[in-house]
This record gives sequence, structure tokens and C-alpha cells, in this order.
Amino acid sequence: MKIFYSFSFLLLFLISFKSHSQNYNIQNLDLRTTIDIALENNLNLQRSQVNLANQEANLIGNQGQRIPTLSTGASTGYRWGRSINPVTNLFENNRIGNINVFGNSNMTLFAGQQITNSIKQSRTDIEAARYNVKATENTITLNVINLFINVVFAKEQLKIAENQLATTKEQLSVTTKLVDAGALPLANKLDIQAQNATNELEVINASNNLRIAKLNLAQAMQIPFDNRLDVIAPDLDPENYMLTQREVDEIFEIAFELMPEVKAAELGIESAEFGVKIARGGYMPTLGIGASAFSNYVDQFFMGERLDFGTQMRNNFSNSANMQLNIPILSNLRNRANVQRARLQKRLSEIQESETKNQLRQDIESAYTNAYASRQSYQASQIRVSSLEEAFRIAQQRFDAGAINFADYQLAQNNYFNAQADLVTSKYTYIFRVKVLDFYLGNPLKL
Repeated sequence: MKIFYSFSFLLLFLISFKSHSQNYNIQNLDLRTTIDIALENNLNLQRSQVNLANQEANLIGNQGQRIPTLSTGASTGYRWGRSINPVTNLFENNRIGNINVFGNSNMTLFAGQQITNSIKQSRTDIEAARYNVKATENTITLNVINLFINVVFAKEQLKIAENQLATTKEQLSVTTKLVDAGALPLANKLDIQAQNATNELEVINASNNLRIAKLNLAQAMQIPFDNRLDVIAPDLDPENYMLTQREVDEIFEIAFELMPEVKAAELGIESAEFGVKIARGGYMPTLGIGASAFSNYVDQFFMGERLDFGTQMRNNFSNSANMQLNIPILSNLRNRANVQRARLQKRLSEIQESETKNQLRQDIESAYTNAYASRQSYQASQIRVSSLEEAFRIAQQRFDAGAINFADYQLAQNNYFNAQADLVTSKYTYIFRVKVLDFYLGNPLKL
């Protein structure tokens, strides 16, 4: 029943996706809405949820092995040739029509703990599947945060390029007037026109980078791309994102206790242990009980009279009960092979756990190193921008006064705007890497 509800939910989601996708404004997306859309639409997450429902269905099936089976049925037909007439109990050579009604019930009393261990294994698999769902949600959320930041970053890069172009245009306008008045040579105007063309290209490139960033975010949300898509930039002051003072080993110990993928890997070993017990149960005897009931009707005469259907069914009613003990002696090495396969599966689960832990440590080491490096890069970029801003201001004054040529002015301008672009890059890189470390420490995934 649970798996039916899960599939019904997925079906309703697919039917209502189009209308639901129109409930949000793609031109005004905040981070929380972006994450929610991505979680709702992501197929990997839906696959994990279906897998969880499938494990719940397995538990229902395994629990059902403790319940007696009950079946009933009926059959009808004819037979010809020499056979016993059920009415007279004599051999006759007649065509005999019959209607048979029966019912059977069976129940396993003992099966080497295989049923009990199957139930325990299913419960373990359900818990592991829940952790896998959570791990998938975390991966999606981290990816969306990164792509969301990329859009904000690309918007700021575009602003820097547009500001640089505006500055060049303003300088071109002033220089053009001076050239027309004969105060400056034509070469100065041509140089600035060339710089203006370069800045226009940089604006185009920055605009294309923003479009690509939006495209990547839309694809992560699994919605059709629309260039009108825009995000609400949160207040991303790096001073509000403090880098943890914990060491790598301490972060790893905390993450080891929190990360759902680690929990799922540990439960995979536990599930495999139950698998070994189930396989060993194949060597054990099985004990079961059963019961059946039977009655029938035939179209034959007895002492010149044909008894009616109800009378025959009452008269012919019989039932039986039995107990069955099966002791395995030889099984074509099937049980031995099952145990060996179960042990190998446990070993694979242990390898998977080691891989998960090793990958977690490597990810944390990389995140830790990158976060500290990005903080230093951001701090250095701040100093560089401050210095080059003043240098550019002085160069602009000197150029306007004719004290330096355009090449020197252009160098100062490019250095300043490039430093601004580098500062933006280091700023958002630092913020995201701090959030990655926060994630491993169990802090909320938000900006």
C-alpha cells in the first residue's frame, strides 16, 4: 500500500508539474525558492524516494511471511472411461461430471530465523534508503547554492564591465572634443576608440557568462530556460561568513557522525550481515503446518436418485491438517554458494563504507585547504583594489591634464578594473567554500 501511494504521488507530480511551475516568478527567485524547485523536480531525488518506497514494500512482503496463507477455489469438468463413480464407489464406464470446491491454508513455524532476519534486513534497508534520500537532497542543495552564487557573481562581473565601458565612453567623449578643438592629436582618439571596442567586447562576454550561469541554474532546477530568469542577491558580505577555526580532523569527526552517506554505508554493512544470517538459515530445518477442506458434487445417480447439490456438498465435505518438517541434507551446494555470495556482499559493503569515508576525508581536506586559500586571496584582493583605485584616480587626473599618455592611463584603468573583477571572484569563491565547510559541520545550508 505504501509503494502504491508513492507511485501515485509521483504520477500526480508529473501531471501537475506544468501548472505548479507557474506558481513562482522566475524573474525574482530567492535562494530558498530555487532550492525547493530543484528538490521538487530532480529525478535523482525522485529515484531515491521510489527506492525508499520499494524497500518499504519489501518489508511488508517479509512481514507477511509470518502470516498464514489462505486460498480457496473451485473446479468443474468431465471424465470418460473406466473410473470410480464417487456416488457408488464402483468402477464404471460412464461420463462423470463433477464440481469440486476446496480451501487451503499454510503457515511456516520455523525457517532457520530466515523470516526474522529478512524483516530486520528490510528495516535496515529502509533506514539506509532514508539516509540516501537525505544525501541526495544535500548534494542537490549544495549544487544549487553554488550555481545561485555563480549567477550573482556573473551579474556583478557584468556591472564591472559596464562601469569600465561607461568610464571609457566618457573619456572618449572628452578626448573627441579636445581632438576636434585641435588640443590633442587624432591618435589619442583612435587609441580610446580601440579601448572602447575592447570594453564593449568585455561587456558582451560578461553578458554571455551571465546567460550561461542562468542556464546552468535553470538546468539544475530542471525547468525550461528563459533568459528573463533572475535571482534576488542576498547580502553576501564576506565579513558575515567566518571561517571555522576547527582543524581538519575535528571537522572530519563531526562530519563522520552527521553525513547521511556515511550512515547509509554503515547500514549497508549491517544489512549484509543479516544477509549472511539469512543464507546460513538455509542449512536449518523448516517446520510448517497446513490445513485443507474439500467437497464435491457429481452428476451421477445413487439407487435411482440423483442427490441435489447442497446435499452432496454436505455429505462429501472433508478436511485435513498436517505438519511438515524438512531437513536439508544435500542441496546441490546451493546453500554453500548462497552463504559465500552473502559474505562477498558484506565485503563489498565494507569496501563501500571505506570508500565513502575516504571520499569524505578528501572532500573535507580539499574544502578546508581551498577555504583558507580563498580567504587569503580575498584579503589580498581587497588591498590590491584599494591601491589600484587610488592609482587610477591619479592617472585619470594626470591624463586629463595631459601629464601622461593614453597608454599609461589605459594601463592604470585596466589594472583597476581587473582587480575589481578578481576581488569579486575571490569574494564569491570564499563565501561558497565557507558554506561547504559549514555543511560538513552540520550547519544549515543557506546564505
